[in-house]
Amino acid sequence: MDVDLPYRVVSVADLSGHDDRAWHVAWNPAKPLLATCSADKSVRIYAYTPDPSPNFVLHTSIPTGHTKTVRGIAWSPSGHTLATASFDANIGIWQREDQDDAGEAVGGEWECVTILEGHETECKSVAWSPTGTFLASCSRDKTVWVWEAQPDADFECMGVLMEHTQDVKCVAWHPREEILASASYDDSIKLYLDDPSEDWFCFTTLTGHASTVWSLAWAPNGQYLASASDDRTVRIWKRITEHEWKCVLVLEEHGRTVYSVTWGVGKPGKTDSGSESLGWLASTGGDGRINVWAFEESPEATNKRPPKSRLIARLENAHGVNDVNSIAWCPRKGYEDLIATVGDDGVAKVWKVASV
Repeated sequence: MDVDLPYRVVSVADLSGHDDRAWHVAWNPAKPLLATCSADKSVRIYAYTPDPSPNFVLHTSIPTGHTKTVRGIAWSPSGHTLATASFDANIGIWQREDQDDAGEAVGGEWECVTILEGHETECKSVAWSPTGTFLASCSRDKTVWVWEAQPDADFECMGVLMEHTQDVKCVAWHPREEILASASYDDSIKLYLDDPSEDWFCFTTLTGHASTVWSLAWAPNGQYLASASDDRTVRIWKRITEHEWKCVLVLEEHGRTVYSVTWGVGKPGKTDSGSESLGWLASTGGDGRINVWAFEESPEATNKRPPKSRLIARLENAHGVNDVNSIAWCPRKGYEDLIATVGDDGVAKVWKVASV
């Protein structure tokens, strides 16, 4: 631990059970549930309670029926639906049996209500738009698909985006607008919009990384985008104009590939210096390290100035000698200081970022 840092990353829970490497972790935004997925083709869902401190227990284990690795998972904004992305090229849509009209589960197991087919090979990531209207998916087939969610678990493909020249690793939606970002093995990031008179289209390409871009995370205010890369850096992109984004900061605190990045609210409001908090960013990867940064922006900041950033916490060897594949802040109010990680050891871990 870096003794001069103001926060530390403290273990809350170790959740074992996967029989192979765990690829992705996702907090339910509306319910006290945490989901993980694995090369063992299963999804494990944990429930947690607040008293006296977060206590995690296995809610259910879903044998998904996917024939290959489950690589990515995403909860809908309502928390009622879970999407799974698999190396078998399919996307599963999951809901609890016996949901009432409001979507609340009153009993029963999680069941697959729809399979989305269309990708030619491995699906790597899925993400819901902030309203839950759209689901995005991406694949090794170099495409990004946009699906519109309709009643009765029906989905219509609204666009197949073929802008990348290589495997697409990640998709992520802007937290407030229907802007979609994708990251690729071609070292680039693409941003997309829906043209009401046409189709979804790429309105800008962000370049600068020297190798594969593995992960993306939007700042809570939507004015910044973080990207994590095989080049061992995290880049911070700032919105300059409505459709223009520029790299304003490069973070170099990892010794190996940065596989995952997540941006949470941290401690919102004014900082001691009077600047506005932009939240906390956490990253992890092949070096097993968790880094946590705090970001803030002064009221007089210009469009092209980077935000103020400082490393506030660091943990080495989060999963022992194993790579850490995914990291995510809890989005639920009262739990914003919790992060979850999964790694090649097949274990999910929950951490608290606490003052020293």
